[in-house]
Amino acid sequence: MIRAAVLVLLAASSAAGQQAPPSNTASQSTFRWTGTLSQGGLILGAAPDGARTLTLNGKPIALSPDGRFIAGFDRDAGSQATLIAALADGRSVTQSLSIAPRAWRIERLNTLPKFPAPDPVFAKLRPPELAQIVAARARNTDAQGWRQSFAWPATGRISGLFGSQRVYKGEPGSYHSGTDIAIPTGTIVTAPADGVVILAADHPFTLEGNLLMLDHGMGLNSAFLHLSRIDVKLGDHVTKGQPIGASGMTGRATGPHLHWALRWNDAKLDPMLVAGAMRP
Repeated sequence: MIRAAVLVLLAASSAAGQQAPPSNTASQSTFRWTGTLSQGGLILGAAPDGARTLTLNGKPIALSPDGRFIAGFDRDAGSQATLIAALADGRSVTQSLSIAPRAWRIERLNTLPKFPAPDPVFAKLRPPELAQIVAARARNTDAQGWRQSFAWPATGRISGLFGSQRVYKGEPGSYHSGTDIAIPTGTIVTAPADGVVILAADHPFTLEGNLLMLDHGMGLNSAFLHLSRIDVKLGDHVTKGQPIGASGMTGRATGPHLHWALRWNDAKLDPMLVAGAMRP
């Protein structure tokens, strides 16, 4: 599912720094995965044979009938994480993960305040928009795109990096939660993996503009911001590579571009780690 992934079996620490799982007698009684163990990274894994439930840092995560799972690590994830599988025979298997830190682009603006003057129109419109986004992420679908290798929804110059952040007079602002691709208005945007439409805004949102969201299953979803148009509707099943809309500069945007954001449960992910190097 993730390009440039490295298969991790019982090997000692790799570049990502993971530790070998505890020894077991059965050959399939350990965790196995591909992906990137770093802040903003995502892994696709297989749980030990006989696993009934799975937790990451004590929180339950979804486990498919064939024992597969995904796990993501937020931009600000700590250096350690723990996977625990509860087996049918009452045993448990624990896997410690070392999450590699990242160096984020930080821009310090010492003459500007963090917030502009309050906008009463924005204050009225924003809460229902956020409610729609939260409700969309709560939808459960039968999407299976989480099993696939992800592709870029459009190609062009990267104009905004995931994780970058501005600091206003010493007070940090929100970090950039996606990747911006500078492309002309009207450029076709395609589905990066199979999914189900969980939000297709019927009007431009104040910040996101024309907003489209896809569920890829297992808690993984994509959001596409600032679109000039949306070509799918709520509940549609889409396939990898299918046109879903066109880029634009609706909402709060200073030029035409596509903002692509990826999220697994509450963890915001770096699209560049999930989709790999962009190829024209």
